[in-house]
Amino acid sequence: MKKSISIFAIAIVALSLSSCKSKDKKVEQKSEAQMEKEYIGTLAAAEKYTPKSDVNLADKVKNFAVVKLTSDINHLSAKEKEMLSYLFDAAQIMDDIYWMQTLGQKDAFLSKISDETLKRFAQINYGPWERLGGNKSFINEIGEKPAGANFYPADITKEEFEKLADSNKTSLYTLIRRNEDKSLRVVWYHDAYADQIQQAAELLKKAAGVSENADFKKYLELRAEALLTDKYFESDIAWMNVKNSNIDFVIGPIENYEDALFGYKAAAEAFILIKDLEWSKKLARFAALLPQLQKAIPTDEAFKKEIPGLDSDMGVYDAVFYAGDCNAGSKTIAINLPNDEKVQLQKGTRKLQLKNSMKAKFDNMVMPISNILISEAQRKYIKFDAFFENVMFHEVAHGLGIKNTINGKGTVREALKEQFSGIEEGKADIMGLWLVSKLYDMKELSAGEVNNNYVTFVSGIFRSIRFGAASAHGKANLACYNFLVEKQAIKFNEKDQTYTIDFNNMKKAVAELVNKVMTLEATGDYEGTKKWIEGATIGTQLQKDLDRIKNANIPVDIVFEKGKANLGLK
Repeated sequence: MKKSISIFAIAIVALSLSSCKSKDKKVEQKSEAQMEKEYIGTLAAAEKYTPKSDVNLADKVKNFAVVKLTSDINHLSAKEKEMLSYLFDAAQIMDDIYWMQTLGQKDAFLSKISDETLKRFAQINYGPWERLGGNKSFINEIGEKPAGANFYPADITKEEFEKLADSNKTSLYTLIRRNEDKSLRVVWYHDAYADQIQQAAELLKKAAGVSENADFKKYLELRAEALLTDKYFESDIAWMNVKNSNIDFVIGPIENYEDALFGYKAAAEAFILIKDLEWSKKLARFAALLPQLQKAIPTDEAFKKEIPGLDSDMGVYDAVFYAGDCNAGSKTIAINLPNDEKVQLQKGTRKLQLKNSMKAKFDNMVMPISNILISEAQRKYIKFDAFFENVMFHEVAHGLGIKNTINGKGTVREALKEQFSGIEEGKADIMGLWLVSKLYDMKELSAGEVNNNYVTFVSGIFRSIRFGAASAHGKANLACYNFLVEKQAIKFNEKDQTYTIDFNNMKKAVAELVNKVMTLEATGDYEGTKKWIEGATIGTQLQKDLDRIKNANIPVDIVFEKGKANLGLK
């Protein structure tokens, strides 16, 4: 009997110790957020980072014209100004998350750079890879940029990813991480960035608490919840109703340019916008024309059966803050959101033109480039209003066309994978120009003439091609340029080394190219799209012309001086 009791007592003690160890083990287990903060990311370990000797960093930094982001906010109420302060803080958090998505730990990276010019260029590029220079590394100790940025393990293979049995692996809002045994797991953004997301959500709730606009208040409340759950549909629908607010705010994981491996993952970003009431009124009538324009697209009837949502909105804004993805590389000058195909078909999209940023690019790049490359006789056609229209209808074009393939390959985005961003930008460019031409034919545009749009478009192509092969916009513009040259819509003049636009050929070529791009998207032709986008090369003459632009010290893009102080906020 005593022996049985003794054995029983030992068993109890053993179970107790086992339970304690189990509890200790549970306590020691790290959260996804802790592991993400400790994750080395895409960078190789090094004591310090030094600039490559063949890179003139001073010139690289000078290649970006500095633009102060500000706006007149005297018409805003005291509560609107208080709300703005919360939005600035929330936007900055998106910037911090974007650093983690593209690179890893920002502070650990920048702290190893003592050269101030190198640090400045790294800040412009959100890392050691030159975004408008083919993503080449400009730091000795760091090699090639992983195609999947920091959304995936740097050593992941496509075959390994395809074998991963988790339906959430292709979500816009998940990371792929390795376990200790080298297997893969899927991690939701709201878990990986839990601390930052919680802070951002609280700031949005505070902003909602002082909002005097019911629609904007609802959007902020739903967006806060979306950040915490990675479920964005309801907040996207709510944002579609924000049409009469003096302030607008875009926040969250949105575009998938950063993921060059599959094009699946959305990167964090934020915009703070002040509405230009006068210019916005000018655009209101165009939203009602979208169904009519969809039907008129010069392509197969089967490719345009989808009807764009009728709740589309067009507005003009001053951008007062950029954060994350939209601030990396070429700066966004117009917005067409939401990207969710279900929202687009149900409600449409909102097309927001960032007039102050747009004007900065026109003045610093488009005009100087045209003075070098466009024939003197056609420089009179280079107009800011035409540039504005081209950009605006580029965004309109994103909402037109087709979202789901006609042959069961899923959405166009899913079928074209990492090639989607390039072809979609190409579609928007050329269809946007076709829309302008069509609206002139319909007498809906009459203040200028379509020739202004054609010539300004070509000058803008030279600007965008400079963004390089790492940019979806740059690749798309190069493919469009080569097509227009082939169709003799753009002609080179040997005598004075400038370009002339053949207006008759241009109109025909634009319609033909719209059909080509629509066909690739509608049929989900991955190989055809890849061949067209990646097969576009810079010819000898074009390279000479790009070198002329570079040697004339024309900025490649703009960078911002931004913050609360620019608006007189604390």
